[in-house]
Amino acid sequence: MSRISIVIPMYNEARHIGRTLLAARKAANAADINCELIVVDNGSTDDGPHIARAFGAQVLVLPGLLIGALRNRGATAASGEWLAFIDADIEMPKDWLNQLFTLAAGDQGDVFGLDLHTPAAAPWFAAAWQRRSWRSPSRASRSVQWLPSANLLMRKKWFDKVGGFNESLRTGEDKEFTLRLHRQGARLLSVNTSVALHWGYEMTWREWIGKELWRQGSHLQLLRSHGLSLRLLRFPLLSALVWLLDALAIMALLTGYANQALMLLMLGLLPSLLLSMRQSIRQLDVSLTLQLWGLHWVRLHLASAALILGLCHWNARRPARG
Repeated sequence: MSRISIVIPMYNEARHIGRTLLAARKAANAADINCELIVVDNGSTDDGPHIARAFGAQVLVLPGLLIGALRNRGATAASGEWLAFIDADIEMPKDWLNQLFTLAAGDQGDVFGLDLHTPAAAPWFAAAWQRRSWRSPSRASRSVQWLPSANLLMRKKWFDKVGGFNESLRTGEDKEFTLRLHRQGARLLSVNTSVALHWGYEMTWREWIGKELWRQGSHLQLLRSHGLSLRLLRFPLLSALVWLLDALAIMALLTGYANQALMLLMLGLLPSLLLSMRQSIRQLDVSLTLQLWGLHWVRLHLASAALILGLCHWNARRPARG
């Protein structure tokens, strides 16, 4: 029988880890595959490690490491032919492994990830932000250049081929890792025939803004490790343009050019509107378009702020929750 090793990085996830492990075990049983659960704990101060052991997981306690290093240590301990990474707050559907193994058997891809949804209790901004990545149900899967690490599935040989995750990145390690996989010839497939639930959604505006500021901090590190590329520069440059238009609008207003200031402010709203429309047009939901418009406007401003903090060698540490 084939064997899968499921690696789950964790920090203070006692609320979610039991659900995550139980769902992963059910998916493995449904696929009739031997399952090894490996939780890599980043020094939790709650009952997360105890709960994980109670659900039959091997728990490695490794405080002080960044998220890429946690995943790599888990993969080093893995003995399965198949390797999966899921976050500690993700509930995988029961048919997760069955459907992805079927795609692999049909030679449709090498590295797989499911779409994420939020539970019904999530606030509007968390739900809308998750919905921006949804696709039309008519497209069950699509080839992509990178996948997020909330859930990843591959044969372990692919992980070994690229040498695992970059251990120096505070965030963005999933994008960097899967971009390397893609360059090495791996076919990355994003699948939405069923979805995983993200229970660790942002419960407050402050938490959402804090997470986005942290995520945007990866741009500078990705540019340093991958070199200049339009794909990696695209969003930081768009963010810089929005900041420039805002600054020009303020200068115009202060010098008495109100009409010009209004025009500049409207131009500054266009990038976030275009991003929103591109991500929501297939869902035919005007309210979602408006919600994403506002969220993208905030995110574009956060990206430049994160870049400036990175250039100033801001090293704010954040525990690697997974």
